[in-house]
Order: sequence, then C-alpha cells, then structure tokens
Amino acid sequence: MREILVKDVVRICKGEILIGKENEKLGGFIQDTREIKEGTTYIGFKGEKNDGNLMYEKALENGAKVCVLEKNSVKNKINEINKIVREKYIDRTILLVPDTKKAIQEIASYKRSLYDIPVIGITGSVGKTSTKDIIASVMSKKYNVLKTLGNYNNQIGLPLTILRLKDENAMVVEMGMNMLGEIHNLTRIAKPTVAVITNVGTAHIGNLGSRENILKAKLEILDGLETGGTLIINNDNDMLHNWYENNKSDQYKVITYGIENKSDIMPYDIVLSENGSTYKIDIDGKTYKVKVSVGGNHFVLNSLCAIAIGTLFNIDMLDILDGIANFELAKRRMQVEKNSKGVTIINDCYNANYDSMKAALEYLGKINANKKIAVLGDMLELGDFSKELHEQVGEAVEKNNIDVLITVGNLAKDIANKAIERGFSKSKVFMCDNNKEAIENINKLAQKGDAILLKASNSMNFQEIFEKIL
Repeated sequence: MREILVKDVVRICKGEILIGKENEKLGGFIQDTREIKEGTTYIGFKGEKNDGNLMYEKALENGAKVCVLEKNSVKNKINEINKIVREKYIDRTILLVPDTKKAIQEIASYKRSLYDIPVIGITGSVGKTSTKDIIASVMSKKYNVLKTLGNYNNQIGLPLTILRLKDENAMVVEMGMNMLGEIHNLTRIAKPTVAVITNVGTAHIGNLGSRENILKAKLEILDGLETGGTLIINNDNDMLHNWYENNKSDQYKVITYGIENKSDIMPYDIVLSENGSTYKIDIDGKTYKVKVSVGGNHFVLNSLCAIAIGTLFNIDMLDILDGIANFELAKRRMQVEKNSKGVTIINDCYNANYDSMKAALEYLGKINANKKIAVLGDMLELGDFSKELHEQVGEAVEKNNIDVLITVGNLAKDIANKAIERGFSKSKVFMCDNNKEAIENINKLAQKGDAILLKASNSMNFQEIFEKIL
C-alpha cells in the first residue's frame, strides 16, 4: 500500500497544517461523520444546506485522525479548533486547504499515479453500474479488484473510490456526469488504461441540449486514456456506431460488442427469460454457452462487454463465464423479488430515463405473468425534451404487451395520455398524484401470478412503493 502523508497534501494542494504532524498518514477518507472509524481521515465539503467543514468536532469525537478542512469555511473558528485539539485530541492533525473538492481530486490523482495497474473506466447514459458490477466480477477471477461502491461516480465520489485503493491490483470505476467537462475531469484523475462507453441515450439531455452533446460528453473519457489504451463500445448504439465508423484512430485500440451490428464480440442463439438469458459465442475458434443471471436484452449487452474485458486481460474463458453467471446486481436495479401474495416485483427504481424505461418495459413485456403492471413515475432533468420523451415511453408501453399502466406524478401523465392515444385501454390506466395512491391501486389490482415493474427517477422515492407492496 502506497501511503499519503500530510506533507504530501500540503505540497499537492497548497495546504497548511493548522495543528499536528506533517508525517501523519492519511487513510480511509470519509465525508460523513457518522461513518468515521478510529484512525480515518475526515474531509469536509460545503453543501447547499450544510457545511461539512464545521463538523470537525464531531469528526474528532468519532475518531478521525486527520481532518481536512476548507480554510475559508473555518477561518473564524481557528482559535476554537486549536483549543479543542490541544485540550482533548492532542494526537490529531488539522489540515487546511483552499478548496476541499479540488483537494480530494488532486489527492486522488496523486494516489492513482503511485499505482501501475489496470484501471477500467466506465461511462454511458444507462447501464454504468450494472456493467461495472459484471466487469468487476469477471476481473476478480484474475485480480484483486477495487470497484466503485453504489453510484460513487461524480466529482467527489470517484476520488473517494480511488482513495480506498490499498492492496488491490486492478480498479473498475464508474464515471457519471451532468454537464460537459465533468468526465474530462474524472478521467484525468482516474487515468484509465481501458475506457468503456455503454451507450449514448437521453439522460441529462435537459442540461446538454442534444444527443450529439451527450456523445461529446461521454467521449471525454478518452482525454485521460493512456496512449495505446483500449476503448470498448456498444456498437449497437446508433451514436457510438456512427462515431466509430467515422473516427477510427491509431491512438488507441477499439473493441466493439453488439447484437445487431457486426462487432468484435457478438452472440447468437440468444434465449431470453425472466430469470436470465443464455446465448452462444465463438472465441478463439471455440464455441461457449454463456449464462446471464439477470433478464433483459440490455444485460446480454453488459455481459458481452465483460467478455471483451476478460479476453483483453487474458482471463480464462471458463472463468469469464463463471464471473458473468454469478455477478451480483446492485439493489434497486432490476431487483426481482416475489411477495407473500405470489406477485413478482421488478424493482428498477434507482433512476430513470427514456432508454432505461424502454429496456425495462421490453423486459416486462417478455416475461410470463398473468397480468403485467407497469408503475412508472416522472423522469427528471429532461428540460425542453420532457414531454416528448415521456410520450415516447407511453408508446413503448403500448408496444410491449403491458396489461395495466399506473403513473405517478405530473410529468408521467404524458406517458399515460400517449399510451391511450396509441390504443392502450383507458380503463387499464391509473394516473396517480403520489405514491400512496399508486400503492392503493397496486394492492387492489395485483394478484398471484402477476408481475409489477417499478421505474422512476430516484427523487420520486419509488423505494417506498416497493417496501409497501413487498
């Protein structure tokens, strides 16, 4: 494990030691005082409502060995901090930096530079987390892998992920964004040896204005890719396919995967079911049968990406197959459960945009169930495209053999209205203003042998619905 010392942060971040030792080791960076353990490092961030820099006393009380604080936030507390440390926590260190957000990025970039290991960076409009999980499962057959926890994929989350690096010899990290320039910054910190783009869809189109700009934002991952590195892309995605056909380069190797368009990694004899999928694939002149433990065509694509990664790193194909068959999907992402009434619940409520809504509806439409109930909520951050994209979801509802549609929220009414316009039975549509109404309708309608899909943007709190009907 490569250690980072207080004096390293002073040098890298133009920081200063308020009190403490320059040779103190920094480890276990934590931003939430409730998660602090003895000997960890607390770093304070200023939020919209609360300033974490002012939580230094709670951090020290909970065992923080070092506190990294933003100088301007605590400039009126200097005497108080000195007094507290000298009286109660004489062995602790307080480090002041100009900007804690920038500091965590600079420290993470420095730590990354200390390791010569494979780093796989993943971005895309949808599927980043599930692709990360399946790739990490495959890579773990050969390496000790550090991966992004949950969705720690932003300007603070990714640096905190890198700072968890200890004895691992490979990293799989997720990169998210809301605006142009954000992935450029993340990839410069992570310095991936392999870059993956899962797709270019409509997520954050309200901020970026067009799919062309979303493509531009995703391609920023190449800014940090080492020369001679590898880019892996979903060749079935129209934007990535067209970009690749028109922008082939010798600067990096490109591996494509897909089902529809001719690609380097392609399956055949695909069999989809509600409990998973199987298909065949030819690798190095041999035919293998692949089993994917999660249903849906999009998870077939995720597994193809994992095969591309596994073969790139010369992992035995049987180990690759085992990693795909046994990977664990994060909660609230195509989480399939059966409740006490015998109703199958597909909990995919972590987040939503048109592309993920469409994929989830296609999955629901293909499973065996007496009655298929889609419970869909507002999709946010779509700006001027909101009405159009909600209506496109309504078209997908009508196309996919859905029996009952329940919507929640004002925006989701456009889903319902378009579905009805396209021929969906009005008597099978229930437009709800809140989760409570949706739960009441579900409890009246759902019977043994039925299947329910829960899908909405995270802030709609569909987890509440899931917990009430499970």
